[in-house]
Amino acid sequence: MDAEAIVKELRGTYGTGKTKSYEWRVSQLKALFKIAENHEKEITDALYSDLSKPELEAFIHEISMMKTACKLALKELKRWMKPEKVKTSLTSFPSSAEIVPEPLGVVLVISAWNYPFLLSLDPVIGAIAAGNAVVLKPSEIAPATSSVLAKLLGQYMDVSAIRVVEGAVPETTALLEQKWDKIFYTGNGKVGRIVLAAAAKHLTPVVLELGGKSPVVVDSNIDYKIAVRRIIAGKWGCNNGQACISPDYIITTKENVPKLLDAMKQELEKFYGKDPLKSGDLSRIVNANHFQRLSKLLDDNKVVDKVVHGGQRDENNLKISPTILLDVPEDSLIMKEEIFGPLLPIITVNKVEDSIQFINAREKPLAAYLFTSNKKLEEEFVMNISAGGLLINDTTLQVALSTLPFGGVGESGMGSCHGKFSFDSFSHKKAVLRRSFAGDVPARYPPYTTGKARFLKALLNGDILGLIRALIGW
Repeated sequence: MDAEAIVKELRGTYGTGKTKSYEWRVSQLKALFKIAENHEKEITDALYSDLSKPELEAFIHEISMMKTACKLALKELKRWMKPEKVKTSLTSFPSSAEIVPEPLGVVLVISAWNYPFLLSLDPVIGAIAAGNAVVLKPSEIAPATSSVLAKLLGQYMDVSAIRVVEGAVPETTALLEQKWDKIFYTGNGKVGRIVLAAAAKHLTPVVLELGGKSPVVVDSNIDYKIAVRRIIAGKWGCNNGQACISPDYIITTKENVPKLLDAMKQELEKFYGKDPLKSGDLSRIVNANHFQRLSKLLDDNKVVDKVVHGGQRDENNLKISPTILLDVPEDSLIMKEEIFGPLLPIITVNKVEDSIQFINAREKPLAAYLFTSNKKLEEEFVMNISAGGLLINDTTLQVALSTLPFGGVGESGMGSCHGKFSFDSFSHKKAVLRRSFAGDVPARYPPYTTGKARFLKALLNGDILGLIRALIGW
């Protein structure tokens, strides 16, 4: 791979204006849709190879969401591309003004391994819709999906403007050494800092979709069965906890724990059976390194006696059963980093309102969840918790709405995507003011006189009476 040559080729294509046309954008979006439509089995097989991802999860969370994003972009593209008329003022009268969205140029998308199909193509959809040339770097940790993406995009897309670069750290490093007009990175904060540092050398703007410890606050006045099912769906039903918006830990009151635990144990057994390691509805841990990382969290001396459900491991098949821990110390390893796996600690507080202070004492998460029927608590949560997104009485569904921005704040990331927000992330909002040769105001030009000063002060202050007086010489 010659990163410099690839960027040069794509800049040449972009320079022709080809990618800016509505027709080109539509043709490429339709080609992306065909990839998902025509190769569903190939994609689900790759996701199973990389993660043992259940077929239903692969379809709902990756293929279907990608197709939905494509259809939305195709439906709304003309409206998104249309210049936005804005008001002018007396200062520029007579004039008209508009905001014109224009593509940034040649952009780089660095994807993640946990949802390797969706998280690769969702930002690419936004970049193409905005009229950019794109290089996609899929994650080498999901090699089967990376290979499928490289093959299918090579077959279906305009390779003079859209390229896939496979590889690991050396290839990513070579790409980051190039000058881009935007970099979109999905992954962890450690690599996010490397991406940001590389981008700073060229003053390249960056979107960082990171993660964090997303809390779930559980009040007592709720339907436990529904709440627990939704927590399980967001935790273990999302790639076995290997998702940036998966619940990372639960906060509830001491009195609430017995009911909550009983409900969780019952529903987990219904979903995954008495031996969840044999369930075909749970993804495996992505690789041996991550298995060892999660095992280290479980084997920490501070939490070994805190497991109240699960904890079984199968290292040969890289499987860890849904595991619940109770009252883990705040200084334990499991509370110091994003878990990104099937482990779920429960933290207890004296009263549920204390959860807000607990969350705010830590870095801002990508998501925060609250289960309650208390409207006052709900409002306090919305007003006082800073996170990428909030969801009341469910988990993870916020990502399914294209009308909501998806992105982090602080340590959980910067910038946003989904729907129009993706289009905007890869666009520059160009300010355009139009004037004719009529309505020229001599007072703006030297030599400056007292009369001109009176006129301009009245004009800029919006003083109509003063403006009339200046004009008639009073």
